Amino acid sequence: MAINWKKHINSNPDILVGKPVVKGTRLSVDFLLGLLAKGWSEKQILKNYPSLKTDSLQAVFAFAAECMREEALFSISKR
Repeated sequence: MAINWKKHINSNPDILVGKPVVKGTRLSVDFLLGLLAKGWSEKQILKNYPSLKTDSLQAVFAFAAECMREEALFSISKR
């Protein structure tokens, strides 16, 4: 069963200028995805940010996946 990201992610103009964040934190979705892109493991993220839970990280992925489904994607040229 897919996680309902809306229970874990929200956006408030008073927090990080409205960027989507994990509820109850100032950790934005793009920041957490950036850590993963840099090679951080889930274990490292949870250790360094103890306010996060596994469900919160799964919600970040679910949110990102839904955003990507709604975007028009174009082929990326190889250089």
